[in-house]
This record gives sequence, C-alpha cells and structure tokens, in this order.
Amino acid sequence: MVLRIEGLTKAFGGLTAVSGLNLDLGDHDIQGIIGPNGAGKTTVFNLITGIYQPDGGRVLLEAKEITRLAPDAIARAGTARTFQNIRLFAHMTVLDNITMALHGRAGYSLWEAVLRTGTFRLQEAKLVAESRDHLARFGLADRQQELAGSLPYGEQRRLEIARALATGPRVLLLDEPAAGMNPKEVEELIQLIRQVHRDFPLAILLIEHQMPVVLELCSHIQVLDFGQTIAAGAPQDVTNSPLVIEAYLGEAEAPV
Repeated sequence: MVLRIEGLTKAFGGLTAVSGLNLDLGDHDIQGIIGPNGAGKTTVFNLITGIYQPDGGRVLLEAKEITRLAPDAIARAGTARTFQNIRLFAHMTVLDNITMALHGRAGYSLWEAVLRTGTFRLQEAKLVAESRDHLARFGLADRQQELAGSLPYGEQRRLEIARALATGPRVLLLDEPAAGMNPKEVEELIQLIRQVHRDFPLAILLIEHQMPVVLELCSHIQVLDFGQTIAAGAPQDVTNSPLVIEAYLGEAEAPV
C-alpha cells in the first residue's frame, strides 16, 4: 500500500467528524471517498496532510508513519493536494505558479539567492525550463505569462492539478475537482485525471459529489456519513446500497 489509514478519528468538541476510518490505497489506484455534505470527507484530507492532528489512529505513507508530521514535512514525504475552492497564486503568472512548486528542490542556498550568484541563475533557468515543459504537458504553454486568476475556471483547475504534480507526489489528493464545472468541463476533467494516472507514478484519492466522475474513474469507493464508513467497495455496488441511498436522499431512490 502506498497510503494506509488505520483507525483515524477526529472530534471537534462533542462532534465526531471522522470515526475509526480505515483505508488502503494501492500503488497505482484511483479510489474515491463520497458522502453527503458534512460527512467528514475533507476532514480526512486535512488529517492526512497534517492540517488537523487526529485524536486517534495513524497514517502511513509507503510504510512510514506521517501521522503527526507538519504539513510541509508530509508534502515533502510525497503527498500533494488540491482544494474544493481553487487556491492558486492568482496575482502571479501561470509560469510562476509552477516554478514556485519546484523550488523545494532548487539547488542553491538562501545566500546564493540573495546574492544572485551564478549557481542561483543556472538553477533558476533550469526550474523555468522544467516549468515550461510541465505546462506544455497540461496544454497551458500558451498561457504561461497570463495571471493565474485570469484563466477560465476549467483551466484554473487544470493549473492547480499541474502545480500539485510538479512536486512529484506519490499520492495525489483531489478535493471535489469537478466542483462548479459544467458537463463539458467535467468530461475534460475526467480525461485529465486519466492522463495523470497514466503518465505519473502515483496513486489518486479523490473526494467527489458528481457521481459520473466517481463511476468513470474509481475502482473502489468508500462512503462516509456523519464520520463513519457506511459502505465500501466497487462503485456500482456501493451506489446501489440502501444505506448509501438513504444517506444521500433519506429515501430509497438512486443517488444523483
């Protein structure tokens, strides 16, 4: 397993947001977490990435425990995420958004950067060249000098995913990537995630409300309701579960 979650639990006051969650994400899996609003899905991502500290349980990345590491250390260990509300550096260029993500492996010191030494200039040129190659891979080469915040919504989401991948993660966490998209943008997103899964050596865990995305991409999904797992398995089996239907609609009809 590239990512293993064992008995993860988090409470806020008297409310248990996540209760005893277990999850195994294989080396090249695409898995999904679904559930109604307030089910605890984003809390799971915040626990994995160190934004919240759990009250119980643990998280292992490639068999190494990362449960109580700081968010930056967890990112360096091999995780990257996107957010339901896109979080780009809106007033920076598209190119600079990618270059910022690559600075974690810049081969120069702080003083070399301050003094703008030859080593600094050489390494910066390499980072910019790599950033341009990365943007070309994601169909954003002709947008590199535009401000990130000026891009159409679908391209902002594409840039956010591209920036996350620039850090070289082993696990990519996508938090409702289709939020706010129209049907055409959703289909383009599905194709993008397939491309990422094909081209990069990583596993993907996604939270999503749009069932077409889940059904198209995920081999396994887990359903949360009030912080507890109420179903897990193949998408078609899980979405036909009476417990899942009740959690979404409160009655025995298929979830939408």
